[in-house]
Amino acid sequence: MRIKLIRFCQVIALTFTVAIGVGPIAKAKFAEINKNVIKNIVIEGTKRIDPATVRSYLLIHPGDTFDSERLDQSLKALYSTGLFADITMYRDSINMVIKVVENPVINRVAFEGNKRIDDEELKREIQLRPRLVYSRTQVQQDVQSIIKTYQRSGYYAVNVEPKIIQQDQNRVDLIFEINDGELTRVRTINFLGNRAFTDTALRGVITTKEYAFYKFFTFDDTYNTDRLSYDRELLRRFYLKNGYADFRVLSVVAEFAPDSKSFVITFTVEEGCIYTFGSSDFEIFLPQVDSKALRKFVLTKEGQTYDADLIDDTIYAFNNYLGTLGYAFVDLSPKVNTDVKKRIIYITYRIGKARKVFIERINIRGNVRTLDRIIRREISFVEGDAFSINQMVISEQRIRNLGFFKSVDVKNTEGSRPDRIVVNVDVEEKSTGEISFGIGFSTAESIIGDVAIRERNLLGRGQDLLFKVTTSNVATEFDIAFTQPYLFNRDIAAGFNIFRTAREKKESSYDEFRFGGMLHSYYTLQPYLTQQIRYRLEQIEIKEVDENTSRYIKAQEGTRIVSQFGQTLTYDKRDNRLDPRDGYITQITNEVAGAGGDERFFRTSVKAGYYYPLDDVWGLSLLINSGLIVGIGEEVSILERFFVGASSFRGFARGGIGPRDSVSKDALGANNYYVGSIELSFPNGMPKDLGMRTFIFTDFGSVWGVDESDSKIADESSIRATVGLGLSFATALGTIRVDVAEVLAKEDFDVPEVFRLSFGTQF
Repeated sequence: MRIKLIRFCQVIALTFTVAIGVGPIAKAKFAEINKNVIKNIVIEGTKRIDPATVRSYLLIHPGDTFDSERLDQSLKALYSTGLFADITMYRDSINMVIKVVENPVINRVAFEGNKRIDDEELKREIQLRPRLVYSRTQVQQDVQSIIKTYQRSGYYAVNVEPKIIQQDQNRVDLIFEINDGELTRVRTINFLGNRAFTDTALRGVITTKEYAFYKFFTFDDTYNTDRLSYDRELLRRFYLKNGYADFRVLSVVAEFAPDSKSFVITFTVEEGCIYTFGSSDFEIFLPQVDSKALRKFVLTKEGQTYDADLIDDTIYAFNNYLGTLGYAFVDLSPKVNTDVKKRIIYITYRIGKARKVFIERINIRGNVRTLDRIIRREISFVEGDAFSINQMVISEQRIRNLGFFKSVDVKNTEGSRPDRIVVNVDVEEKSTGEISFGIGFSTAESIIGDVAIRERNLLGRGQDLLFKVTTSNVATEFDIAFTQPYLFNRDIAAGFNIFRTAREKKESSYDEFRFGGMLHSYYTLQPYLTQQIRYRLEQIEIKEVDENTSRYIKAQEGTRIVSQFGQTLTYDKRDNRLDPRDGYITQITNEVAGAGGDERFFRTSVKAGYYYPLDDVWGLSLLINSGLIVGIGEEVSILERFFVGASSFRGFARGGIGPRDSVSKDALGANNYYVGSIELSFPNGMPKDLGMRTFIFTDFGSVWGVDESDSKIADESSIRATVGLGLSFATALGTIRVDVAEVLAKEDFDVPEVFRLSFGTQF
């Protein structure tokens, strides 16, 4: 018992001793912890910025302990805002003090020294603007944006220095001082690894060219990284087209030579081996489609050199054929099996499952000026119709033939259900108003000029309005014309012409005066085939006849009325009516006069044209025009005969060939004519953006025959021929065309025209 009592007392004593020792230690520890807790966060230095904005970026708050890691993260968060030029954080007893220096506000942004790129374009490339907070980081990013803008234009030696001008109220002016430097050219293009094709041949494939002193208007000899990426693809396509299925571009290295301020570009390629096509097979999962029907579209013939383009063209042909059957979104894919040892590529064409589809909706997009209904009426299908690829192609061509749009793209996308499609018609408007000027020079005449104002899409309604004046030292002509397409909402166009011509005797031995009008209408008979019918009522007067004029002209002195009906059938399958490169056109015109009036005649003419693209830039065109006129119970009036020359027969003046009075030298016109033309357009080394075309041509034909027979009439049916060189290009004034012709065959009484210049503009 005594022992237990002693132990109890020892425990009590020990507990008391520990309690006495631990109390001060615990109190000290609590004080230390309290000292590390942030009581307040004090923000100093803010002027424009609310202190609460500063606090919102902090990762520490009152009541938190001081933590160096979170303080560092808070500092980075504040700097990342770009609002502050300097930030200081320090501890003041139990408070956290954050002292900031605000970045100034940009007063204005300016550019100095830039000559190649204007201020407006540079402003679009940078992010900093007046009234934004100045940021050194953003300034450096904007400097790089300006440099990249210059590099895209070929100026790799550009230097950009940002300058700051301090203003009051913590504002600054930001000035970018720019030294454009010289245009950086490509001095040399090398190829490594090529064996099948020479460096010269491969340089002709790519778009980047070597610098040459005579390239004044081209920029394809400047260094451009985007162009080099495209050149890699062009090389790949070129080799794949020529049988090299394993071809690779290993690298493209551009080395800048500071001394010459130019680049040396080296393409390293791996050609591989040349392959041929093996047999072709099919995997068909569509009902009512068999391999026999598809076989005729296969362009990859066994034993033929491998050409990747032929595979794509075959797939395209399959897609068009299946579209005629009402199938859209067919899964068409070629499966390639390569026999490396034999160097043969076998193609299996897989035609996946699909179903016939119907048109759910037609969207017209991109037409800013032209009304929707003007475009829709050219589309040969409506919502709910079965899908047909042929109708899509025809509709796209009809919209393009309007001549209102720079580009037309008709595509189909999936609809709300698997058997529905949406047709999107995307167009890009172009100028349809024209102000044109023309000038011609003749060895017999001198200068002839004309001016015309035309709007082919009046108020976006598709209406055509023309006002034309032609004047020279011999004639003045006025012409006003208007055409309303889709009259009464039907596929019938109608319009009228009012014209007046006064021609003085400076080019003949009499004065000619014509005044009249014409009503016309045209409509579509079937795709590509149209018919025009018209009626012309005209008063013609021949007066002031010279004494030495031939008796044939004297006999027709006075006033006559012409009442004439006519029709024209046109079959037009050209790819573009304004600038055709592919397709053909045939046209037959018949006219008869005699229903009232003083003239009785029948006139017919035939015109045909064929256009064939030899490649992307070379093109060939063949044109032929012919006609005859026959009097009905009387002789044909001189003014109703055919007068050929100028633009209709380059190398001769208007009426420069054909029957002529040998005494007065008057052109008498002819009852018969034919004129042919062969024209070859070819590249000229100028960039496509200039729209410059060069061509050589030869015109040939004959104009002959009058009702009268007299020794004083010079009339020969012999063939005439000219050859010449032409140039056309787009300028601020519009398209300028120059024709220079040399006569190869003519008669002594013919009148040549050596040179002709014409130009016009659009608004």
